[in-house]
Amino acid sequence: MEHLSTLNRRQTILLVEDDQELALLIQEYLIKNGFEVEVFEDCIAAISRIFDRPLDLVILDVMLPGQSGMDVLKEVRPAFKEPILMLTALDEDMDQMLGLELGADDYVIKPIKPRLLLSRVRAL
Repeated sequence: MEHLSTLNRRQTILLVEDDQELALLIQEYLIKNGFEVEVFEDCIAAISRIFDRPLDLVILDVMLPGQSGMDVLKEVRPAFKEPILMLTALDEDMDQMLGLELGADDYVIKPIKPRLLLSRVRAL
């Protein structure tokens, strides 16, 4: 019985994004498509949440106030084994390579195409 409840559970995504308008759009779109989405703009609070309760995926903006998403990735990746998708306006190959080498599972460049983001989230 417990196995069935696990299968029916909505997958939880943590979105770390400081652009409130974009965060709301992503959150609403993913919720409409069956996910539970928690939004954080603060890196320290997001890191705490990542280790607090289970998550199925983290979507992490690279350019955040205070710490960068790359710093957050470096800090959480050794202990957080679920997928991490980087979200950024930085489209340089070196930025993407760094994110992937630090342990990101995928990289989406802004401006975001919602259906493409959804496909990548589902794939992860």
